[in-house]
Amino acid sequence: MAFISPSKGPMTFDMMFDDMLAYVTGAPEEDYRLIVGTDSQARDDVHFVTAVVIHRRGKGARYYYERRRHEPMASLRQRLYHETALSLHTGGQLAERLSRDKVDVDVEIHLDIGKNGATRDLIREIVGWVTGSGFDAKVKPDAYGASKVADKHTK
Repeated sequence: MAFISPSKGPMTFDMMFDDMLAYVTGAPEEDYRLIVGTDSQARDDVHFVTAVVIHRRGKGARYYYERRRHEPMASLRQRLYHETALSLHTGGQLAERLSRDKVDVDVEIHLDIGKNGATRDLIREIVGWVTGSGFDAKVKPDAYGASKVADKHTK
């Protein structure tokens, strides 16, 4: 089991996708955003959490998250690149399934970087990587998928 739903417990990727699909098809007239964001916390090792949020605009959301551990990393830059790679991987899997199942929901990648602080120098290159991969990119303060949802589960 890779993902965890706070309300339904452990799920495989396929179970998570089917649950999201049921949420979307339950109210197909609504407007949805599918958000993927990753955050990390450095300890003896690094804990990475990737959150997947299906947001029914103005009507709530469901989310799922996946935890991974990694050996310590040399720099903040390396950690942010790894966070982005994890988000892109999950976003790519979701986009592929959405396309195959003919579901019209765009995937947004939320990045735990912002215009203030140590991460500001990385914005152009990381956002460029995400948009060059075919996804919309959001940074703080609009990147709540990473900075709020994923962050909540890194502790």
